[in-house]
Amino acid sequence: MLDKPKAIALFSGGLDSATAAALACEEGLSVIGLSFDYGQRHRRELKAAAELANALELVEHVTISVDLSAWGGSSLTDLKQSLPAEGVLGGGIPSTYVPGRNTVFIALALSLAEARGAERIILGFNAVDYSGYPDCRPDYLKAYQELAQLASKAGREGRAPLLWAPLVQWNKARIVQEALRLGVPTERTWSCYAGGDHPCGVCDSCRIRDEALREAGRPDLTSSGT
Repeated sequence: MLDKPKAIALFSGGLDSATAAALACEEGLSVIGLSFDYGQRHRRELKAAAELANALELVEHVTISVDLSAWGGSSLTDLKQSLPAEGVLGGGIPSTYVPGRNTVFIALALSLAEARGAERIILGFNAVDYSGYPDCRPDYLKAYQELAQLASKAGREGRAPLLWAPLVQWNKARIVQEALRLGVPTERTWSCYAGGDHPCGVCDSCRIRDEALREAGRPDLTSSGT
């Protein structure tokens, strides 16, 4: 029997990354989860990532430390800043954007992919509902794919891993519906940006998640329902 092709999934413990990883598993890929302790105030997501890696039966789950809080620049890594909680606002990039985060994370995923012989990098990025983050957009992914082809032995040999972001143009309600179809244990995912043991239900990430769950008919899984 031929071995399944390998993939590296950026695996935060959130709904989007879990859904993207589950889609890759459904395609028959052998998925390795890659999580980061980057000094985020919501380190609780790492516990969720470990639980989800087991639930989704990922073949391996790697967590590494990259301390982006050393220089701050984001309300996720600088405790002196307040998290946005006034609701989702149009235009502009929110304070939760972490400078360079996805650029660093994908670079490390490409390193792991080359070491493991993986043919795909699974990204739960989404550019529709909220963030407007510059490093979650299709043009960014296209440019990074070109870099991946130039920056590695595998790429120079024509075997650069594909950066695969299946959710990038989906709204959150569709992501929830797909997660439920795939059997992702959404109650174990962690989206809250606050640093507590329970979802705050107030930060913008909680608001978006909860609204999508209600739209999908699962209010029992919202912050107020769990």
